[in-house]
Parts: sequence; C-alpha cells; structure tokens
Amino acid sequence: MTAVPADQDRRAGAALPEYRDIRIEHRGPITWIVLNRPDKANALSHAMLDEFSDALARLAHTGGPVLGIRGAGKGFSAGYDIDQVGRQVTAPDPVADRERLARNVNRCLAIWDHPKPVIAAVHGYCIAGATQMCVFADLTFVADDARIGEPALPLGGGYIAPLWAPLVGPKRAKELAFIPANAIDGATAVRWGWANHAVPAAELVDRVEETAARIARIPSDVLRIKKLSVNRAMDAMGVRTAAAGVPEMDALLHLSPSVAEIRSWIGDVGLKEAIAAFNRPPEPRPGREEPEPRPEREEGDTP
Repeated sequence: MTAVPADQDRRAGAALPEYRDIRIEHRGPITWIVLNRPDKANALSHAMLDEFSDALARLAHTGGPVLGIRGAGKGFSAGYDIDQVGRQVTAPDPVADRERLARNVNRCLAIWDHPKPVIAAVHGYCIAGATQMCVFADLTFVADDARIGEPALPLGGGYIAPLWAPLVGPKRAKELAFIPANAIDGATAVRWGWANHAVPAAELVDRVEETAARIARIPSDVLRIKKLSVNRAMDAMGVRTAAAGVPEMDALLHLSPSVAEIRSWIGDVGLKEAIAAFNRPPEPRPGREEPEPRPEREEGDTP
C-alpha cells in the first residue's frame, strides 16, 4: 500500500482532532476510521463510540471521497464493551435503557445516512454490536476466515438479528439468533448476502483500497444520489422502521426474569465459565438407542 504525501494527508485531516481509541488514516481516495483498542479486542467503549461518531460527522466535509472502517490488531471488534456499554444496573430504568440502546443504533444509522460511500473491512472477528456497523455500511469486505456472529451469552434479544434480516432473510437471521454464540465465516457471509466479497486476510485492505479508487472516479455528488436512491428503496421496504424497533425489544428483554437469572449465574461462575457452558455441545439424551437397520427390499417388493 502506498501512503499519500504528508502535505495532502495534513490537508485531508486538518479538521480532525487527535483521538485516543480510534485512528484516522488518509490513503489517497479512502479515509480509514480504524477501531484502535487492540488490547481490548476493539470492544466498543463509550469513549470509542463517541470518537467514532465525531469522526464520522467531521469526515462528511473532509478526508477522502470514500470512507473505510476496520479494526486494529487481531480482529474487527468483539462488540459492545460489556463492562461499559453492555453493563446493566441492578434496578434498570427501561426508558433510560431504551434511550441508551437507541443512541447506539443511531450511531450506526449515521453510516447509512453518511453522504460518502462507506466500506467495512472485517478480519478476525466481528461480534454482536460490531456487526451493526457492517450492516449499515454500503459495502462490506471480509477475510474468508473471519468469524462474524452473535454475542457469546444471551443477555439481550432483538438487537442484532433484526438488523441482519434485510440482508440474509428472516430464517437465517433467526438461525443466527436462536443458537448461543452462533457465527459464520467470511465465505458464508457472502453466500448469505451479509457481505460483498470474501478475500484472503492478507489481501483485505488492498482489495478495499482498490475498490475505493474505482469508486472515487465517480463525482461525489453523483455518488451521493446513487447511495441515497438505493437507501430510499430500502427504507420503503421498512429497514429504518425495523431499526427503530430494535431498542424496544432489547430493553424489554433486559427486564426479563430469565435474563436476570443468567446475570446472577454469571456472577457466581464467572464470565469465562458461563461462555464455555453455552458453547458446550448438548448432552446425549438418556436412553436413546440407535435405530435398527431397515431390512433390504427383496425383488418384487413395492417401494
């Protein structure tokens, strides 16, 4: 990859502050927003989300004609930081919970509504709330060995899979949601329609930058209307309405006695053991016997 000259890089990023939990990289026609908490698996903390939203807004008027989102380190992101964004208080306020959840969905809708094309590049892992960024990106490239999926523990509901449904269909969205820690690889993500292209991990960034360079040949105002027209079609199909309902479903389930019981159990056994328990294969059903082999048909028997 060839970086742009330093003076051009300074002009492109003149309006951007220094961020702590994200990194901005200007590379010719594409400006990258890099999730930059690799020691925390790029978990989406309050600070990172605030910085991401700030950068996204500023890059509407500066930077390259195409935006990219990727993660530093071993993966894209492990999802919302469970110690911050995903933390539940002992006496939750459903209204405040709903507002919190809606605020985070709206951060991702800002990708959908952004005037520039946005490309997500996923390597390693992209779990839970991090998948929402990719759902609302205009294009998504994935490493063929990436792991993309649901949270490891069922502490909420109706927050991830409904946003997948317009891309993968309702049955696949339900399959994703019904099985704990369910995940798909990059090739499956393309086959399902969640992503555009699966490529070897070593080629991921280069492939995105090549695509951004081709996109940038089209004038920005034309790109804006092309994006808007497709989004209008999706809005007519109910995508934005579905996204608006996501916070209510998740806030409702946060008050469920079952979720409270799971949270209490996690406190007793610890997070790692809880995740391991949900990932263990089911025990064989007691008393189940192998079926006897069917006798072979003799000549002249009807099928």
